[in-house]
Order: sequence, then structure tokens, then C-alpha cells
Amino acid sequence: MSEKLVDFSEALRAVKDGRAIQRIGWNGTGLKVKAQIPDAHSKMSLPYLYIEYPKDHKIYPSAKCPWLASQTDIMSNDWVVLF
Repeated sequence: MSEKLVDFSEALRAVKDGRAIQRIGWNGTGLKVKAQIPDAHSKMSLPYLYIEYPKDHKIYPSAKCPWLASQTDIMSNDWVVLF
């Protein structure tokens, strides 16, 4: 495995800086967590995290959905910071 694994604190800092994150331990491969920072034209007025499905997902290609970290996600050390 060539990816550097980090804890949730480091992953959260990265996603706040505009990067994507994912867990090695997730069952769904290719899922990414990103942050949405609203602007003047957004319906939402506060930042939030969302999960993005991969483009080749069979049921939900490129779908996006608001996301909340579970306690297991928060305590895990198997996060990877992507781009």
C-alpha cells in the first residue's frame, strides 16, 4: 500500500482545505468525502461534508449525498487524503 494513512483529524483538515478523503476500511470502494463551502448563490448557508460515489458505480454513478462521520470513522486511522 503506497498511500499514507492518517487519522480523522488530519483527514478533516485536508477536506477543509479543499481536498478529498476516503477510508481504506470502507466496504464501498471509490467513495470520497468532500466539503461544500457555500457561496452567495448556494441554497445552503453553512459548510457541510458530502460523500461522492465513483463515476462507474452501478446504481448511483457520480451521486452526491450529505455525509456524517460515524464514531468508527472519527476514531479510525485508515484515512487517505486524495487530491
